[in-house]
Amino acid sequence: MDHDPPLPERVARSLGEYRALLDEHGPTWGEAPIMFVQQMLTNPYLTRRHDFYGVASKLVLAAHPGTPESELDDRIAELDMDEVIRNALRGEILDNMAALRISPGRVFVEAMPQAVLPGRPFATSLLLDSSRDRPVTVTVDGVPHEVRPGGARMVRITSKSTVEVDGGQVGLAVLTRRAEAARLRLRAGFPCRWSVLGGNDQGWYPEGAPHRRDYHRMPYFHGDDIVLDVPAEPLTLRVTRGMEYGTAETVVIPPPGRETVVEMSPARLYDAAARGWYGGDMHVHLNWAGDVVGTPADAAAVQHGEDLHVLNLVAGNIATPRVYDAEALAHWAGRDLPWSDATHVARMGVEYRNDLLGHLFAFGVSAPPERFHTGFAGAPDWPPNEAGCAELRGLGAVLGYSHPFHQVADEHDGPERPLDSGRCCAAREIVADAALGLVDALDVVNHSSVTGTAAVYRRLIGAGNRLAVTAGTDTMISFTRRGSQSAPPGWGRVYAKVDGPLSAGSFAAAIRAGRTFATTGPWLELDVEGLGPGDTLDLDERGGRVRVTVRAIGPEVERLAVRTASGTAAEGPPDGLAVVLDVTEPTYVLAIAQGGPHPRAMRADVYACTSPVYVDLAGAHVAREEDVRWCLDWLDRLEEMVGQEGRLPEPGHFADHVALYDRARAIYRSRLAVR
Repeated sequence: MDHDPPLPERVARSLGEYRALLDEHGPTWGEAPIMFVQQMLTNPYLTRRHDFYGVASKLVLAAHPGTPESELDDRIAELDMDEVIRNALRGEILDNMAALRISPGRVFVEAMPQAVLPGRPFATSLLLDSSRDRPVTVTVDGVPHEVRPGGARMVRITSKSTVEVDGGQVGLAVLTRRAEAARLRLRAGFPCRWSVLGGNDQGWYPEGAPHRRDYHRMPYFHGDDIVLDVPAEPLTLRVTRGMEYGTAETVVIPPPGRETVVEMSPARLYDAAARGWYGGDMHVHLNWAGDVVGTPADAAAVQHGEDLHVLNLVAGNIATPRVYDAEALAHWAGRDLPWSDATHVARMGVEYRNDLLGHLFAFGVSAPPERFHTGFAGAPDWPPNEAGCAELRGLGAVLGYSHPFHQVADEHDGPERPLDSGRCCAAREIVADAALGLVDALDVVNHSSVTGTAAVYRRLIGAGNRLAVTAGTDTMISFTRRGSQSAPPGWGRVYAKVDGPLSAGSFAAAIRAGRTFATTGPWLELDVEGLGPGDTLDLDERGGRVRVTVRAIGPEVERLAVRTASGTAAEGPPDGLAVVLDVTEPTYVLAIAQGGPHPRAMRADVYACTSPVYVDLAGAHVAREEDVRWCLDWLDRLEEMVGQEGRLPEPGHFADHVALYDRARAIYRSRLAVR
């Protein structure tokens, strides 16, 4: 299959504009210098082990004692990010950087020497790290760089660079070591994800491939029958293909000057499509600033290399009105992208964004919306997200809230914890939108707090809302090093039980019907008296005994659980769980699989969750009083928050938000009235 056909003119032009922005501004692409934009400058060097926010907050408080928490993000945006990197690394050296330590009595270079093949260029970053109590000038390739007392600066260097400090030249021989060249040809028989790792954490890639690292900092690229030049020394090779496959690994020492063919493929753990289930990632960005420009060919390679059945590439803004990939959406809206086939569907979609009210994914849009966002660059937080939902629904989209909540929470917490404060992208309006039927789903599996989101999800369905559980990773193909967001799309997936052949329409219909589960990797099955997720079991008014079985596949699963509106009904080991429930009031039943850190999970823990099987009594739906009142409390707090923190310059703006909440309150109160 040709994954790289000629690009439409307006799409090609937009990619050219992005390359110009990258060349001029670096990975921020000239976005407004707010905190999370400035943090992009640290992505190549800081990992989940490094406490960016804690280190940055300490620097702010040292410079501005007494800074209130509400002003910390603005102050962090003012920091020198090179100093944040230096402090967060705490002396650590990485594969893509070296450090020039400048102390009062000594100047020396620290590095993990990287192998360089004959005739190949070498470039890296050099951290100028001063512990002196006076300014120091470091001249790199004839360009002076002033480092303030105790300061730091990151500069790019090559193997031919010259560095001078205190009038003397600094030797850079420690940066590299010469290696004899060899060649690998990698074959699996189908597109896969490959990793080639050498000494000192050095990754090796085919020519022209972006130097990507996943959540575990493992180098990777996609394809089959791939040729790449490597050093003639021990190399660790790994191959996998998304969550339905295991990992094959070997160590090779390729002889110099020759091509070594390595044929290996990952074993399949489960075949979802054979069961009528297809996995999708509802939230992937082709371009969203970054250190490379993402192309359709990149998206095609990753989708087939990960065997990701459904890929939703969302157009969206960052901190200004500029909407990335809007041109691709305009060209391909309503159509499958060119590399789609019978078991792989790719579409252009939308991320509708308001940082105070929450972000939504839209899949299956027939045309671009007129509005992609509210509340940016001083624009009002108006209209409420309900207007965006209505427009996107009118364009045929299935809708859900993305990366919903950042605070870890459980069912015992009140609304104040997941509501959080400030413009943090939390899905605050969902409690109203769910009651009014404006959205279809919630991304319980996401790159933020899965447990916090799951707790809110259970409150929402316990209060009588019918929402599908979905997954959106928020991965960004234009970033090569950004933790879970530079991991391959599809590391979290929503599996949907599709009627008939896979298509954008059949997949969207399955989500709307709630025939889904979301997962970081495990396969998860729920059976309630022969029914599955999205189905309704209607008992008579007396209730009855209900048989529930749960089954999971995946080496990372440590425990299973059955949840109802009342809480955890049963827990058990990973090999399966069966329980009989005594149902005396309307409820729901869902299954959960969990585990600790695992190489297959591109986040801190393992998690999978099904949408519910709803258990009605004589047609009465679940509407647990505690959950309904929790939602009402949420709406009261949200109204207060929007009134205090919203940008609402016109008198009618706030009234529109209140009117939305009042309509939702009426629905929740009606559910209390029928109890």
